[in-house]
Amino acid sequence: MKYRGLITGLLALCVGNGLLAAESGYLVPKTEHGAPDLQGVWSIATQTNLERAERFNGQLVISEEEAILIEARVQARNEASNQPSDPDREAPDAGRNVGGYNTFWMDPGDRLAVVSGEIRTSILVDPANGRLPYSEQGRANYDAAMRQRNSYDGPEVRPLGERCVVGFGSTGGPPKLPVLYNNLTQIVQTETHVLLMAEMNHDARIIRLNAEFPANSQFPWMGDSVGYYKGGSLIVETTNFHPQQSLRSSLEHRFYGSQQMKVTERFTRVADDVIHYQFTVDDPENYTQTWSGELPMNLTADQVFEYACHEGNYALPGILAGARTADAEGVDYAPTDPGR
Repeated sequence: MKYRGLITGLLALCVGNGLLAAESGYLVPKTEHGAPDLQGVWSIATQTNLERAERFNGQLVISEEEAILIEARVQARNEASNQPSDPDREAPDAGRNVGGYNTFWMDPGDRLAVVSGEIRTSILVDPANGRLPYSEQGRANYDAAMRQRNSYDGPEVRPLGERCVVGFGSTGGPPKLPVLYNNLTQIVQTETHVLLMAEMNHDARIIRLNAEFPANSQFPWMGDSVGYYKGGSLIVETTNFHPQQSLRSSLEHRFYGSQQMKVTERFTRVADDVIHYQFTVDDPENYTQTWSGELPMNLTADQVFEYACHEGNYALPGILAGARTADAEGVDYAPTDPGR
């Protein structure tokens, strides 16, 4: 009996300290400071969008056969886009929007997200329909921000990623969402801090462990982040966001948040090569309820490359020159489709 009690006590200690993942029995490695070891370079690239497309009829999970068809269509479209263009054939379309990249430069992921063995149709899991629960005011705020984003009137209205201030979309988080390329994140842990460095724009979010939010926040880029360990997970709470970071928009991952939005993230290592990433957004100023999502962070041997942004780039002077020409001609060339 005494041995049974000893074993029971050891198992309770392991579970209490997060050494065992509750669902899989995975033994979580520890850092030298006794915390769950999340260090390494991880990728969040995926074809799964933040919101669930209508074609899935509300289904969060699809079969492998359905996923293979979707992924094959995306691959075929990318290969077609990558074909050399024919100047003679393209001539009738001269002056059209040529876009910023061909698919050679894009790396948004070639697979749908797999979470707990399930192939997911959206990052959002709550609400159950996979759609952002905007309030009437929240939708109005989002629409106004998208109209400004699609204006070319001056540099201050261009997206933050285009201006090299922070990465595109919400790559640095929180919440962390995929972007067009540079989807790697390096995690470094010390006894008092955790660093999440996104490859895009090399945004470094520094999380203070077991700390308090400052009484008078300076509203930094990516907000104030404080964290703590619970069981086998790192829990991070973030609020006090910079006022210019309200709109996050990249690919089909778009949302609007207030400065007082609170994002709670949970990083749980469930295998040697997978972190289960979960988040919940609480923002009553823009939404009728909280909303939550999850996606895998997959360990990679790829390097985090230097992110060179606008060095030698003539795009912004060209954009502004075009806008001034439009002003002189009295023509509005701004795109009307907010998804462009």
